[in-house]
Amino acid sequence: MQVIETLAEGLKREIKVVIPAKDMEQRMNERLADVKDKVRINGFRPGKVPVSHVKKMYGKSIMAELVNEIIRDQPTAILSERGEKSATQPEIVMTEDEKEAEKILSAQADLEFTLSYEIIPAIELKSVDGIKVTREVVDVSEEEITEQIEKIAESARTFEAKKGKAADGDRVTMDYLGKVDGEAFDGGKDEDAELVIGSNRFIPGFEEQLVGLKAGDEKVITVNFPADYPAANLAGKEATFDITVKEVAAPAATEINDELATKLGVESVEKLKEIVRGQIESQYGNVTRQKVKRQILDQLDALYKFESPSKLVDAEFENIWRQINTDLAQSGKTFADEDTTEEAAREEYRALAERRVRLGLVLSEIGEKAGIEVTEEEMQRSLFAQLQQFPGQEKQILDFFRNTPGAAASLRAPIFEEKVIDKLLAEVAVTDKKVSKEELLADDAEDGDKPAKKAAPKKKAAAKADDAAEGEEAAPKKKAAPKKKAAEGDAE
Repeated sequence: MQVIETLAEGLKREIKVVIPAKDMEQRMNERLADVKDKVRINGFRPGKVPVSHVKKMYGKSIMAELVNEIIRDQPTAILSERGEKSATQPEIVMTEDEKEAEKILSAQADLEFTLSYEIIPAIELKSVDGIKVTREVVDVSEEEITEQIEKIAESARTFEAKKGKAADGDRVTMDYLGKVDGEAFDGGKDEDAELVIGSNRFIPGFEEQLVGLKAGDEKVITVNFPADYPAANLAGKEATFDITVKEVAAPAATEINDELATKLGVESVEKLKEIVRGQIESQYGNVTRQKVKRQILDQLDALYKFESPSKLVDAEFENIWRQINTDLAQSGKTFADEDTTEEAAREEYRALAERRVRLGLVLSEIGEKAGIEVTEEEMQRSLFAQLQQFPGQEKQILDFFRNTPGAAASLRAPIFEEKVIDKLLAEVAVTDKKVSKEELLADDAEDGDKPAKKAAPKKKAAAKADDAAEGEEAAPKKKAAPKKKAAEGDAE
């Protein structure tokens, strides 16, 4: 077998592989000799079939098997011998001429094919001694815990019917029918719908017009759907709703005590506070970690500058760009609305894609050199988390991960990356800093790995392109109005 390098330009490689016809014939004859003793052919006793007859009957099919095995196995072996790693699956090209293919299968012509690929560049790891990060820490106050419990208690709050007029905080039970240009629209009708005034669950302007109504009242209210409303046929439209109030109920007083804790499924108010504190600390901890991670990535980005495989960058850019255009379409906006142009946005998000690929390669190298591995148990936990996000679709998700090439890697990659970040956190200089929750949650350039200048919907697109969750979908839309977001389902 001859292996000839025909292109070595930057990261691009092209290899020509030639296996002489006589070698292919020898391999075929070895396979035929093995088959001869196993096949059953009428007129011949088992094991007594002449090789020439077996060759006549099965030669081409066996040769085809050999060609497929070589095409499948040799690229990996060749790359290993060359000490190279391909950034993507190598592209394999061989003759498509039927006559030439026939000659190869008849062992009358050499088997030739080419491998085209980009190598992953060699990365010389640098010291992280100079990397310094600030870890922002928030102390959770008793007031915040109480505030959060009160919000949670809304789910257990009871209401008592009253005869007076509806006020802010009251629950209104009503029938409604929504119309645009005098015509009822899909999803704009409901009966016995319950709405707590001030919950901001319905579109702007709807709830405020219920204030002052009492049981038995009828009223036509007028509202405007937001310009970015998910249902395109309603976005920006003026609508009227025929309202019939059936009941007005005032909220019962809520006390944070053991009785409330029991209603919420917890044995005591102290345990409830403990749980809520843990939840808040976990939420802040996630934000803190993302900010620390961002600082590390920014400094690694400054440390490592090298050419990244173009196919990886292209794939990453396409993921980002697809999300950008999805967000624009959903919001009904254009690049001009975002104070940019498509050309400028492409340029900036291309730079973002290059950064992500480069940092991904750096983190991968750090992890491999450190012997970091993702366990089967960790993969199973990640898969379970995916299943929890989409109740009722468990089978489809399991089938996806079983049958889709590379799907398992989408579970492994974020786990591996976080373990590498953990390793780096143990090595870099970390300074803790007490901050308020407002400071912690302040929007400082969102992800930190988005373009510095304005390009497309910055607050969502680049961030979503990072989520794995690429299986992320909006919830089923049951009714279009009058909720603020169609994805929230029925008006309740």
